[in-house]
Formats: sequence, C-alpha cells, structure tokens
Amino acid sequence: MILSREKLQENLDRLIWDIEEARVKRSEHLIVQLVVVSKYTEIENIKTLYELGQRNFGENYVQNLKERSEALDELPIAWHQIGPLQKNKINKLIDANPVLFQALDSFELAEELQKRLEAKGANMSCLLQINSSNEESKSGVAPDDAVAIYKEIMSRCPNIILKGVMTIGANTEEESKIRESFNKTYRIFKELKDDGATICSMGMSGDFKIAIECGSNMIRVGSRLFEQ
Repeated sequence: MILSREKLQENLDRLIWDIEEARVKRSEHLIVQLVVVSKYTEIENIKTLYELGQRNFGENYVQNLKERSEALDELPIAWHQIGPLQKNKINKLIDANPVLFQALDSFELAEELQKRLEAKGANMSCLLQINSSNEESKSGVAPDDAVAIYKEIMSRCPNIILKGVMTIGANTEEESKIRESFNKTYRIFKELKDDGATICSMGMSGDFKIAIECGSNMIRVGSRLFEQ
C-alpha cells in the first residue's frame, strides 16, 4: 500500500520520538541508527522516506535487495541485507554490494563467503548473528561460542570486515526474557569492542525500545512505519 507523504512523516516522527525516549533512558551519549525494513512495502514509500531524510534500508531476501537497489539506483541509499543467506545466493549478494550484511550466522557461511569474495576481489562488511535466546527456530551462533567465532573469522577471512554483532530478541511476551537476550548480546558486543566491533544491531518493531535500553545502537524497524 502506498502511503501519503504526510502519513509517512507522522509515522517516522512518532518512531523517532520513541527512539529518543529509549535512548535518553540508556545514555544521552548513545547514537542509534535506524534501518528501515522495506520488504513489505512499495518502492514509492521507500522514495518518500528517503526524501524525508531516511538513508538506511534493509531487505530480507537477496533477490529483493538486488531488484530494489537497481530500481532506486539514482538514490544513494545505504542498503543492508538483514535476512539469512543461502550459500547458492552468495554471488548475488556480492554483486548487490550492500553496505552491511547483518546475518552472518556461522563460521561455515563465513568460509564460503570468504572464498567467493576473494575470487571476485571484493570485501564485505558484516555482523555476526548471535542466537542469544537459544531458540531452535532462529539461526546464529551460540552466545558461548560467539567471541571465539568472531575472532576466528577475523583471522581467517580477510575479505570479511566484521563490524559487530546482531541478534533477534527472544520470541515471547515476557519482557524479562527479551531483555535477557539483548543483555547477553550487548555483553558479547562489549567484549568485542577491542577487536573493532562498533555496531550492536538489536531490536525490531515490537521490541526496539527494550533493545535500546539494553545498549543497541542499530535497530531494524519495518511494519511500525507502514501502518495506515
């Protein structure tokens, strides 16, 4: 559904207000980057949000990322790949050249990505995805292994530039469990700061305020922005 400029402005303003409220609760010095998840919306809405000042957009599927970045080629949008990556789509992802791949969810995927990047003479900025809630339905490395895997990727995959970590909050109504999954990821992020980690990507439409209160400096919000 294509929304009016006024409606998108209203939704964006309300979202920014909520981000600010949570940010100040955590720290006045925290800077939070908003990545708009655009998978369910029309290209016209992406254009309007760009005109309203939004620069970072995320897609879940490599094919959509490729099609949309090509369709909006005239706009210097910072595209993120935020969904999981199948090994047979690696070359397509490299060709789409996102500013950040947020779902590097195993060392095996990193090895395969490294091989293809090397062959193409390319580099890619990535976040290591952590399954901080230990849910079988989610991909990502186990929290206990995250630091070791992060360092191993750094040492063995020179074409992958690790920028930090990403997690999806616990799938529950219990705020304490959601908070626990974010706190766990933030502790890992803090431990990796000496290894150059600068991004802690946590929080989506339903839980971004909790994520920011736990230290997230990048959130991925979609449906919240496209409400009528």
